[in-house]
Amino acid sequence: MADSKPLFSPDGDPMAAEALLRDVFGIVMDEVIRKGTSASEKCHYSIKKGAAFLGLGTDSVRVVKTDERGKMIPEDLERQISLAEAEGIVPFLVSATSGTTVLGAFDPLEAIADVCQRHGLWLHVDAAWGGSVLLSQTHRHLLDGIQRADSVAWNPHKLLTAGLQCSALLLRDTSNLLRRCHGSQASYLFQQDKFYDVALDTGDKVVQCGRRVDCLKLWLMWKAQGGQGLERRVDQAFALAWYLVEELKKREGFELIMEPEFVNVCFWFVPPSLRGKQESPDYSERLAKVAPVLKERMVKEGSMMIGYQPHGTRGNFFRMVVANPALTRADMDFLLNELERLGQDL
Repeated sequence: MADSKPLFSPDGDPMAAEALLRDVFGIVMDEVIRKGTSASEKCHYSIKKGAAFLGLGTDSVRVVKTDERGKMIPEDLERQISLAEAEGIVPFLVSATSGTTVLGAFDPLEAIADVCQRHGLWLHVDAAWGGSVLLSQTHRHLLDGIQRADSVAWNPHKLLTAGLQCSALLLRDTSNLLRRCHGSQASYLFQQDKFYDVALDTGDKVVQCGRRVDCLKLWLMWKAQGGQGLERRVDQAFALAWYLVEELKKREGFELIMEPEFVNVCFWFVPPSLRGKQESPDYSERLAKVAPVLKERMVKEGSMMIGYQPHGTRGNFFRMVVANPALTRADMDFLLNELERLGQDL
């Protein structure tokens, strides 16, 4: 991606749409042939939203199976492509994920890139959440293969905590593709005879017109922190996540969903009334009601905010995302203590 220039966008959603738009542009849309794209079961909802915005329809998105950790299974991607082609559908894009929203999974990009290369498909990587891991020499292996992507979405406002909003779309293509896709050559805005290089005008490359200078937030933060400072920020998040996991294992009433790969620590808090009752027929149903109750209590007390959600066959569980660089081990201890306090009567 060394030759690409980041294009900053207001949110993660337009990025997925931009990646789809790139391949839609220049394709003659035969009324009889449906176009298809593939994404994993755990991909961001913006993939289907982008397909809807583009007029492809949400049915054009083929869902690829994931393993128990939420990673796309390349063999099923291959199978979905073959099935689509057998039905007369023309696949054109695969959307992989580096850092899924809930479990923080990283798709196997090298294997997925091999499939895309065999079939001549555009590979987009949604690295909105996990892309900042590339700044860490220790953990960047999680994104092995991302250099083979045709486009990458990255949100510095997430793991790096740049000010909202700060999102970038990186393209391998260096032929001014986005201007060819979106450019309207409005001479009253984008004069071509300016005294500076008009290639610097990004306004005619994107869907929207007026925009903030979002890249300035990243530039200022990088200048202030330096590359090593941002690397320490990423490494510290991983270290704190691992600390939380180890402390969680020591306490009664906390059940880890799985060993985290990233900084998403997912777990159940099992209240006293449910401990030792895993064999009860209504155990899962009752456990799923715990997180919403505790969330209400913590919000009303103003002590903390932790997200929860169901996931697949699993009922509601907490997802602690360790990203704030101001967090310490004491904060992790407080989190566990507070959940115990808030849930002691459940």
